[in-house]
Amino acid sequence: MSAPKSLLIVYHSMTGGTRQMAESACAGALTDTGVEVRLLHASQAGPDDVLAADGMIFATPENLAAMSGQLKDFFDRSYYAVLDHAGGRPYASLVCAGSDGSNAARQIERIATGWRLKPIAEPLIVCTHAQTAQAILAPKHISAGDLERCRTLGEAMAAGLALGVF
Repeated sequence: MSAPKSLLIVYHSMTGGTRQMAESACAGALTDTGVEVRLLHASQAGPDDVLAADGMIFATPENLAAMSGQLKDFFDRSYYAVLDHAGGRPYASLVCAGSDGSNAARQIERIATGWRLKPIAEPLIVCTHAQTAQAILAPKHISAGDLERCRTLGEAMAAGLALGVF
């Protein structure tokens, strides 16, 4: 019997929106008993976690039209140790955006391309439309519909890993 596949979900969240999205993806992935799921805050994740994972989901808020500094720090700490060792593994990304999130998604894509990861889906971007300092810093409440999209992505990633599709 082969070892179960593993999914690593790395996230950073300041106002709770990205955390909700990552937790929803995690809950979806946990529905597949053939996959072990690890949900780690970016400050706690490192290259060993990436190398031990069969697939990954990266989740970030959009901060100043970019991925969060803590997710960037995770990539900075992990990049060279993972380079040339994770090629071909599947990944997906989640972005909790105030305006559009596309640049944060592009930054993750560029790093994943360097690691030679395979995207399994378009970046899942949830836009909160927070545009004032007060709205940007306020706790976020992601809609049930958007959380379901995150959950479905987690389910799809886990199912694909368990079935060997990815």
